[in-house]
This record gives sequence, C-alpha cells and structure tokens, in this order.
Amino acid sequence: MYNVSERMIFHRLKGLISPSLLTKWWKVDPELYINEETHHFKQDRSLQKIDFTRLKQAEENEFPIFEHMIQAYLKQNIHMIPITSSLYPSTLKHIYDPPPVLFLKGNITYLNEEKSLGVVGTRVPSSYGEACVKKIVGELVEENWTIVSGLAKGIDGLAHKECIRKKGKTIGVVAGGFQHLYPKEHVQMAQYMGEHHLLLSEHPPYIKPEKWHFPMRNRLISALTKGTIVIQCKEKSGSLITAYQALEQGKEVFAVAGSIFDSNSTGPARLIQQGAKLVHSTKDILEEFFFQGVQYTEPS
Repeated sequence: MYNVSERMIFHRLKGLISPSLLTKWWKVDPELYINEETHHFKQDRSLQKIDFTRLKQAEENEFPIFEHMIQAYLKQNIHMIPITSSLYPSTLKHIYDPPPVLFLKGNITYLNEEKSLGVVGTRVPSSYGEACVKKIVGELVEENWTIVSGLAKGIDGLAHKECIRKKGKTIGVVAGGFQHLYPKEHVQMAQYMGEHHLLLSEHPPYIKPEKWHFPMRNRLISALTKGTIVIQCKEKSGSLITAYQALEQGKEVFAVAGSIFDSNSTGPARLIQQGAKLVHSTKDILEEFFFQGVQYTEPS
C-alpha cells in the first residue's frame, strides 16, 4: 500500500505511537507490517502495547490528508528523513534510542559533514566564556569544522553566532518543533539558520517544547559530532549530560579550564578529572583528530 519510509513518517506525525516504540517496531519488523499475530513481537512486551487496529484505521482513513501535510511542510523547506533512509546519519542510527524520523530545515547536506564538533555550556557565561567561544569557534571554522549546538541562551547561541559571523557551517538542534522555536531571543537567528544553515529536531513542527525535550536533544548533539567541547558549566547541567552522552557514544570530550573562583568552572574541571581532554587552545582539539587521520592545517 505505502512504502516503509512513508509509513514511518506518517505514524511519527500522527503520534498514535511513541517515537521509541515506533523505532522498536521497525527494528523488529523493518517492513512495519500491521499484524497483531506476528510472533516475534512476543520477544518484547512493550511491542505488545501497539494498537494495530487503531494504526490500520488511521492509515486507511488519513493517508490522503498526510500527503497534503507533507507537501505543505516541503513548501516551508521542512524535510523529513526516516531512519530507513540512506540520508539518515549512521552515527545517529546506532545510539541507544535513535529518533524514528528527523525533521530538518535548511541545507540537509550539513547532516553528514565528517568534520563536526559540538559546543555547549552555561546559559550565563562570563566575559571569559564569551571570549573562549569566539576564539575556539572562530579557529575551528577556519579549519572547516561544522559547529553543532542547541540554540540555547549563552554558550550555545554564541557558538552559532560566531560560526555565522565567520561564514562557517552550523547546525542547531532544537527542542520541540520548528513552529515553536525557543528561546524567543534566538528566533530570528534560528530562522536565518533554517534558510542558510541547518535546523534539526526529532519532533514534528507542531510540537511545543517541553522541559524533558531539552536533555533529550543533547544526545543528538553528541551523536552528530566527532566530539563535544564544554565551555563553562556547573556540575549539574545539561552541558554535562551532553558530555557524558558523548562518552557513552565513544566520542571525544574536551573541557575548557576556567577560574577556580567561578562556579561555572566546576563542570569542566569535573570532566577533566574524569578523563576529558584539557583545552588551553584550539590546537589541543585539532591535534586529537590529526592523530586519528582527520587532516588540518596548523593555525597561524
């Protein structure tokens, strides 16, 4: 009736099944057959919660409406890439809980950039933190690294802005959907990025951001990048969540040291104690990938 990619997108937009359950269903049954008697569903009790009758009725009754919705989103430059697509990043596909569908706005070629780094940190940076962002991001852009962050206040927003100012490439991973961008002070920048760079979300455009969306998006920042750079944060923060998820995913973690008199130095200090690489200069970051075979030119 419909191919598996169309059905994956349909059920994600319809919201009759949770994203995690949709991904589980696909992993067990790559064709997404609607069959309550399928014996391999018995291997996972959570899959037995799927109401196949309801899903089948939705497909039969609402696919024409769905097709119109897809066209409307495409006119807004919003693209949908299901986990079944060859465009879906392999690094993201192999994390513990990959989104069944990615929602993208902007230049989708950025999605599989080999040289990409996440930059995260406090929402209330000091002048030192701001200077660190400008120096590190500016020098990374000169070496053609794509900067990935979460469009939040503080370090995230500064990283995007500096990347744009230096004419680099940047990806904003947002919490919630594109029709409800947050925070308000970054809406204009987000709209610009949606035209000239790339915005990414695991949520349909109509979804409003919830508190739990913010820590969830951090795993996407770390999964999409070669490593994560932490600039100023406290010991209990979303930035540390991103760093720990990067470690779980086998990625590099870099921490910029700060003053012992600044509470926003405690997060990077803790990461350094736990094995993150101490960053005194951008060279400390670049040389890590030089030895892994990712070439760069020596900063002047």
